[in-house]
Amino acid sequence: MLRKRPSKSKHPFVPPFAQPNKLLKPTAAADAAAAQSEPASSSASVESGTTPVPPSISPIDKIVAVLAEAGCTLINPVGPPCLPSDLYKFRQRLDGMFSQDSSLRSHFLKGFSDYISSTNNLRRVLLPCHRDGFGSIRSESLVRILLLVKSIQLDFLDMLLEKLPEYFDPDPPGGGCGLSSALRLDDDVARLILNQFRWLDFLVDSEAFAEKLLQVLSICPHHLKKEIIGSLPEMIGDQNNKTVVNSLQQMLEEDSSIIVPVLDSFSNLNLDDLLQDQVIMVALSCIRTIDMEHMPYLLRFLLLSAKASNARRIISHIREQLKFVGVSHKRATENSKLKGKSVVDNAEASVLDSLRCGLRFKNMLCVELLKELKSLEEARDHKVIDIWLLTLVFMNNESLQKSVEKLFKKKVLEGCFQDHMFDQCIHGIKDLPKDYLPTYLSFSAYLLACKEQRAQEFGIHMYICLFEEYCDAYSRQEVLGALLTHVGSGIHFEVSAALDAMVILASKKSRELISLSSHITGILDYLESFTVESLRKVYEVFIRLAVSAQSSGQPYGCSVANELLMILRKQINNSDLMYKKMGLIGTLKIVSYIADTNNMSLPPLSQRSNYEEAVELLKISLDSCKQLPLPLILFYEELASTLQSKTLHPTIMDWVGKQVGEFESTYLSDLDCGNLVGRDLSCGLEGELWMNLDGDISPICLNILPLVFPSSRSTSPLQVLPTKFVLLSVVERLANQGSLGGIDALLGCPFHLPSSKLFSQPSWQTLMAKQKQIAILSLYYAANWMRELLNAFSTQVGGCDTGSQATKEDIILKLLKRLRNLVFVECLLDNCLKQHPVLLPELYPHLEPSPVTELDCMGDLEKRSRCLKGSECSSQNKKRNTGNSSSPSANSNMEEKLRQPKIVDIWRKAGAIPSQETPKEDLSVISPRTRQSQSAEDHADISNIQQRIEISTPAKCLEAQKYKFRPLSVHCLSILACLEVCIWLALL
Repeated sequence: MLRKRPSKSKHPFVPPFAQPNKLLKPTAAADAAAAQSEPASSSASVESGTTPVPPSISPIDKIVAVLAEAGCTLINPVGPPCLPSDLYKFRQRLDGMFSQDSSLRSHFLKGFSDYISSTNNLRRVLLPCHRDGFGSIRSESLVRILLLVKSIQLDFLDMLLEKLPEYFDPDPPGGGCGLSSALRLDDDVARLILNQFRWLDFLVDSEAFAEKLLQVLSICPHHLKKEIIGSLPEMIGDQNNKTVVNSLQQMLEEDSSIIVPVLDSFSNLNLDDLLQDQVIMVALSCIRTIDMEHMPYLLRFLLLSAKASNARRIISHIREQLKFVGVSHKRATENSKLKGKSVVDNAEASVLDSLRCGLRFKNMLCVELLKELKSLEEARDHKVIDIWLLTLVFMNNESLQKSVEKLFKKKVLEGCFQDHMFDQCIHGIKDLPKDYLPTYLSFSAYLLACKEQRAQEFGIHMYICLFEEYCDAYSRQEVLGALLTHVGSGIHFEVSAALDAMVILASKKSRELISLSSHITGILDYLESFTVESLRKVYEVFIRLAVSAQSSGQPYGCSVANELLMILRKQINNSDLMYKKMGLIGTLKIVSYIADTNNMSLPPLSQRSNYEEAVELLKISLDSCKQLPLPLILFYEELASTLQSKTLHPTIMDWVGKQVGEFESTYLSDLDCGNLVGRDLSCGLEGELWMNLDGDISPICLNILPLVFPSSRSTSPLQVLPTKFVLLSVVERLANQGSLGGIDALLGCPFHLPSSKLFSQPSWQTLMAKQKQIAILSLYYAANWMRELLNAFSTQVGGCDTGSQATKEDIILKLLKRLRNLVFVECLLDNCLKQHPVLLPELYPHLEPSPVTELDCMGDLEKRSRCLKGSECSSQNKKRNTGNSSSPSANSNMEEKLRQPKIVDIWRKAGAIPSQETPKEDLSVISPRTRQSQSAEDHADISNIQQRIEISTPAKCLEAQKYKFRPLSVHCLSILACLEVCIWLALL
């Protein structure tokens, strides 16, 4: 069988053998002298073919003579044997001699076997030889030339293979590579023998040789076995591939450490499709068993062997069986004190590199990988490696990046990718290449820009992990730069998510962020476009940095805190409401942080204690807001929000208690048996008590009319009444375990408003413009007061367990009445605005769009009907005008127009209650106190109002200024959760 011989460059270089004469035995030298003394006669006898070698000559002399006749000098005093210049003729001559005389062939083999029984002689014939006419240039060894003699090849192969075990060294000296390893090749007889088998031009009986070689291979030492396995494709022909594959598979099952040379051998064998599939199955079965250090070679082999027919199977096995992640790497690396990286980490980086290379060169694998991941539906079927595989596809294939991002997001939203899975991906791999960072930043940016909350949370987690894992300054600057890009995007939810990530970093890695603070200050460039919630997060980031710098004792720690306080003082003293808002939010955020009882160990930001500093900041903020109502409203709003979210120090709570303690003296007046003590006129307007739910037992009333235009102040204190009540209710709930029992009189007390007679058509026409303005503003303040009553006391319905059931029922009934009162007052207010337009003062400064959780009470009829039908609970009270409907008399029409509608009427109109349903009286559920106040309330509502008020008509005039009203929160609608309560109201 002819075999194609590779070029000379593929053969390993074998250095010349040094001083061969030192290796010759005395007997061999004598044989050489004897052979040289009669070269002519020997040559003549060989050429004639009739003169046999004298039987008295030793076997060694015989091979010397035969080789000499063919033109080769076996015994060369200056080195290895000397070969003739024409090797082809030399082989042909020997082949002819042995073919014609079988006895000569037997003698030659016997003599050569005796000759190489000496290690020195064996080494001489295995080393490269000189050739006549080529000077110092060395050719192939004598043994290799003889292996190409067809008539003796098989015998020579057997002879060398039988000789090979004699030179097995289970523990060869050294194991390095390079020049020193090459020099030791001359001393390693076993390797010299193996070199003779590589790339022979032909094999007479390849099957017999392969069988013999595999037998020897089974007993070889480990290092030599690996070398032989890796060289099998160079030694045997293609006809024996099945035998080789089966033998290697069996060896691999017994010893998985030879996987690398086995894979190398498989790669170089010319296998048919059937054997190729068998080889791939063998490789796949080794994924679970081989050591991690060999895994890169196995993966590279599998991915390079992948075809359209087996790609899906290969990817599936790799996903299911590869476990290079998910191990506790940190423990291993923390125990290692070496400069470099641990073996495990290096192996994992190599695994990633092999996967990356395999996917890069075969786009088909990337497509099949995405199909495989898309087919997985259950969360338990997903593994940590899936995140890595998507990352590698993203890096290697630009055309698939959009598909990868969408699939990544889909897996996150479905819960298939959890936070801990990403932790296991990157934590502990210390030599993780930097070129993976841009890909993960792309994933993080894509998720953070999504509207879905789960996607944003996972994106935030990715940013945090990347900042923790990549410890160098450049990588951390890249992470922060990506977050700042989100902050400057102008998209509300994206900005909020990015700031959430910044807050987490500031809380977990504040000391690391201090050195990068110059990269974070770019957030301050976007303050003007931030919402209130975003402003809180921004200031929390800088507050945490300032406190961390202070506690770490760094030289610039104090300057960070001082600079922050200086900026906030400038903002709260600014006349522009936008900047004052920023200052108030920042100041209250500092107070909430340094005065939090959970942060007792914080170092002081200044020479005073943190509690003293917090009180001072509150005083400065309050003083800067007293001149204008809107900043004061902002201050109280932010302070109430802070109290609800934090548990502040008693010193702070004492100061807040003093502020709300002024509420009673400012806004409330005493009553005498439910009546006003005096009848003082306000700008010529007569006052009257409206909507008294407590009847004669009410001790107080809300003093609205006298405070609309107080003589001692340029602005009315009623502008801050709602927000100050919010603060009062928050303090009361904190002091009484969520109960508002201490201020429950405010829910049922009447309102001191202009007399109801003034709203009749004739009386209204006689009023001056100033008086009309006072009447309108009184209704406006009363409506907003009732909105806050509903917001505050609705928390007592289901969230507070301190009151009895009877108390809760009483509160529910009062809330429902206040809801009716609110609708009536706002409709009356809209009617007054139609006749006398007034610019209403702003009670809720909208510095950002209103949250979707707020529900306005005065929407149009269709909108309110939809809300009632959808939730069976609504705060809108309306009734369509019945003026044009048929009626027995005109008087009944007028009474119907002026009658205040009940909530059940509205529900029946909207379809929430069947029209034929008539509520039954159940006086047992109505408290005596409620029955006592019923007549008083109804009389105060409409007894003297003779204007035509269409309750169900859209409040167009009021709609234009509705944004100035206090928002009515959705949670207040919890009072309508029980249908029985609504039926109670129908009885009133």
